[in-house]
Amino acid sequence: MHQVKPTIVSCNIEHAVATIVMDDGKGNVISPEMLRQLNQALDKAEKANAVVLLTGSDDIFCAGFDLKILKTGVINTFTMLIGGFELSKRLLSFPTPVVIACNGHTLAMGSFLLLSGDYRIGVEGQVKIVANEVEIGLTMPHSAIEICRQRLRPAHFDRAVLLSELYNPQTAVEAGFLDKVVPKEELYAEALKLAKQFASLDLKAHKRTKLRMRRELLKALRRAIRADKVDFFAQGLQRILGKK
Repeated sequence: MHQVKPTIVSCNIEHAVATIVMDDGKGNVISPEMLRQLNQALDKAEKANAVVLLTGSDDIFCAGFDLKILKTGVINTFTMLIGGFELSKRLLSFPTPVVIACNGHTLAMGSFLLLSGDYRIGVEGQVKIVANEVEIGLTMPHSAIEICRQRLRPAHFDRAVLLSELYNPQTAVEAGFLDKVVPKEELYAEALKLAKQFASLDLKAHKRTKLRMRRELLKALRRAIRADKVDFFAQGLQRILGKK
């Protein structure tokens, strides 16, 4: 009997804005299923030519990759890791504006998704934003480095990527993770207002300009994803051989 997957991503399209909400009840982690549903939601937004408003649930925007998947085998792990960076590439080249309403804590892959939006709004309070790969013993993937390089201010690039610096909402604006911070109760209204404002742009001109201004980034990111595929495959092979 085919098991129906739970809905962990909702997509509501209204007034030329596609509001996409991640809600898996456990930190909105990036898993193969989360990626599948996010891409389905983006397909709907693209078909409707709608501006994207992406957000999380409760006090977490995205807590990074689902580490439990790492224990389920090389194929699942490879699919998840590469899929996460392919999602960032899709957002960075998405044909309509992408607004991210960062509703709470944002870790690791979540921070790279945040950096892939066109306009990022955060909330005031005790919120953590960090690319903590080095802190937890992981070499920063090539793709993550390229994503950070294109949005973080030069003074913060090394601090965020090499030193896993922990940012709060205010310092995240200074670093380049966020564009603006508002009180939590105002987040959705402000994000929706901006999304509707961006929907009035000439979307063909927006798409062409985005691809032109990010041409070098997207080329670098494609190369980085290829390099990460080799790295992740080699790491997976070492794991398999290490068990024998």
